[in-house]
Amino acid sequence: MWQPYVPLPSAAAHNNGAILAQQAESERIVGLGRPVRPRDAATLVAWRDGPSGLEVLMGRRAGRHRFVPHHYVFPGGRVDRRDFDADVRSPLKDEVLEGLCASCRPRLAHALAVAAARETWEETGLALGEALRPDLAGLDYILRAITPAQSPIRFHARFFAVEAGRLSGTLKGNGELLDLGWRPVAECLRLPIVDVTEFLLRRLLAGPPAQAPGQDVHLFSFRSGKAVVGRRGVSSRACAG
Repeated sequence: MWQPYVPLPSAAAHNNGAILAQQAESERIVGLGRPVRPRDAATLVAWRDGPSGLEVLMGRRAGRHRFVPHHYVFPGGRVDRRDFDADVRSPLKDEVLEGLCASCRPRLAHALAVAAARETWEETGLALGEALRPDLAGLDYILRAITPAQSPIRFHARFFAVEAGRLSGTLKGNGELLDLGWRPVAECLRLPIVDVTEFLLRRLLAGPPAQAPGQDVHLFSFRSGKAVVGRRGVSSRACAG
């Protein structure tokens, strides 16, 4: 069942479809052929309890980025070849692997989780266990999102969550994310963000993210240029190979 997503009536809440459509038009790509195939990517939502409630780690994408520049995002990025065979300190929990396997094979599920940990370490200086040997057991899988078809840059992103106590190191950006820091969720909703980020932050207002065993993960996508949210069940076939 698909439901339309209605963003908050706030100037800070930008429509992802509109942003990317304008970007595509500026690059003279709109209408020139079939949609770009989405690239697998992963995002990590690090959270902690703060004096004003739940806080999350976010930063602003630099203006040089082609994909949603000047917007606040969670750490993350596309899957790299090295992520598939990366050694880990501990694997994903069974229920997290099961949820991921609704849309991919176990090998890609592993690579997605590694990519989330790797990108977070590169962009923030915070490691999930060890920088080059991440501890994946603390991850929860909380959201899947696919960039609009009209975008010249598309991602099929899986969003993971982790409690801040599982991260180690000193917070220090590498230039990918500016104004990096921990902020209350309510404050983040007033920043320049795209709609999928807003959707996730609104869910976090209810409390820490977590995935119960067997839970279907929401899919945030676009139909006829409009943001919609639905669920996809877990495929046992996908988990098998």
